[in-house]
Amino acid sequence: MAESQIGHAAHSKKAEVGIRDQVERPIKLVFLGAGSFFFRALFTDVLGIPGADKGEVALVDVDPDRLELSHKLAETIIAKSGRQWSVTSSADRRKVLAGSDYIVNCIEVFGLEAVKTDYEIPLKYGVDQCIGDTVGPGGLFKALRTVPVWLEVLKDIEALCPGAYVLNYTNPMSIMCLASARTSSAKVFGLCHSVQGTSKKLAGYLDVPYHEMQWKCGGINHMAFFTELNHNGKDLYPALFEKARNGKEIYEQDPVRFDIMLHFGHFVTESSGHFSEYLPYYRKRKELIEKYCRDGYRGESGFYSHNWPQWRADFVTERKAYIDGSKELPMDRSWEYASWIIQAIETNAPVVAYCSVPNRGLISNLPADGVVETACLVNASGITPTRFDGLPPQCAALCDWNMRMFDLAATACIDKSREAAAHALMLDPLTAAVCCPAEIKAMTEEMFEAQRELLPGF
Repeated sequence: MAESQIGHAAHSKKAEVGIRDQVERPIKLVFLGAGSFFFRALFTDVLGIPGADKGEVALVDVDPDRLELSHKLAETIIAKSGRQWSVTSSADRRKVLAGSDYIVNCIEVFGLEAVKTDYEIPLKYGVDQCIGDTVGPGGLFKALRTVPVWLEVLKDIEALCPGAYVLNYTNPMSIMCLASARTSSAKVFGLCHSVQGTSKKLAGYLDVPYHEMQWKCGGINHMAFFTELNHNGKDLYPALFEKARNGKEIYEQDPVRFDIMLHFGHFVTESSGHFSEYLPYYRKRKELIEKYCRDGYRGESGFYSHNWPQWRADFVTERKAYIDGSKELPMDRSWEYASWIIQAIETNAPVVAYCSVPNRGLISNLPADGVVETACLVNASGITPTRFDGLPPQCAALCDWNMRMFDLAATACIDKSREAAAHALMLDPLTAAVCCPAEIKAMTEEMFEAQRELLPGF
């Protein structure tokens, strides 16, 4: 059979089972927080979907300068792609939400104003954070600033585009998704890149072709565990343990993650520095930080706080360079899940994406009323979470511990409760390893006082 005939036959079989080769209708996509770091890559990804020749992208941001810059960048991306998309932008989301098919949420609420106190006040009490935007005092107060705004956004989505898929990239992921599950009927799915990034990293550590490696992974965002790693039917974990024990060069790339693997039996999805904040073990004493933590994302103290203002400024400079042509605009499609989810829903060609979703029995030994990260099947029927069954008990216990903090943090955000906020930090693994309850209460109140103007209603 000629190659053209094979291709035609394959296309016919796809059609018989309802799979399309490309998108067949214009779609409307809304970016909330269009000035964010994620916008350029995510929008470029969408324009890389086969058949996504026409559509509308609506940009929302409360910062007029960043909104204008993102609008120009969107036009630049469209021109380079050769697609025929229109761009609208507004500081008022209600003006653009109607008719949306997909909404990407990347909002940040007073992040630049609070990044210093999120780090420096806890440090006074001995709580040393590396990133501090999803757990610990920094993560809690980012949630207290962000979730109340997020819930208002979801009310508008319910009213104006209730059928839209809401793809959330904003941290703190678990608390954002838990608060939305408790209060909203919107179709919210939390997306991260730690599963893709870590699985590729593991393939590199193990010198295995990525497309040939099989794995099972589940847990919570930033703490999902690879319970199986295989290649051609062979368990890869013995080789990974050998490399961690005897290969200093590999171990040094991820000291905390490898140490947890050596003691708990499984590799986890988040970088060593960020992951160290989810645990009571590595950041409670100076000598432990020196032993297990390194520079940058490997555990540097105050890494996010010290760099975020400059990173934000660099994003602006980079976007201006893309627009004026002084820097080459990348058009390669990334591994971020958003565009692959949209393609799968529009074409019925299934894909698996790891999403943060309500547990509801998906992981049997984690709280049923919490949010977990697990594999989801995506096709024309939507995004369907799959059952993971149980985690190894020692791994489940680490996830459960953090989920108790998330539970009270979501309550604090929904009810605007200072008491629930303090209780959340009393259950935070790192904070509890360093401080007594009275110190945690004092730290919480000091942070509320420092951010009073950023926390209306508290």
